[in-house]
Amino acid sequence: MVTQTGTETDELRVWVDQDLCTGDGLCVQYAPEVFEFDVDGLAYVKDGDGDLKLAPGSRVDVPTHLRLDVIDAARECPGDCIHVLRRTDDVEIAGPDAE
Repeated sequence: MVTQTGTETDELRVWVDQDLCTGDGLCVQYAPEVFEFDVDGLAYVKDGDGDLKLAPGSRVDVPTHLRLDVIDAARECPGDCIHVLRRTDDVEIAGPDAE
């Protein structure tokens, strides 16, 4: 079954635009396994091994059990800087460029 956001059967990837990040921290509260602050006070994504990805535009896979948390983080982000994409076609399903 596919949910209304199309996430149940689709694998997702996520990235954070640090140029827009406000450092509010909602994403870290929603999904600390995926988002983390660096010393600059901005949020970054981290991979399945917990390694912080500091390169601009770095994308990581979203663990299945955290899909809704990551989508909620993107929707609630005050900086509108979290991009959640379907892995199959790179269509943004949550974030500033989602339709």
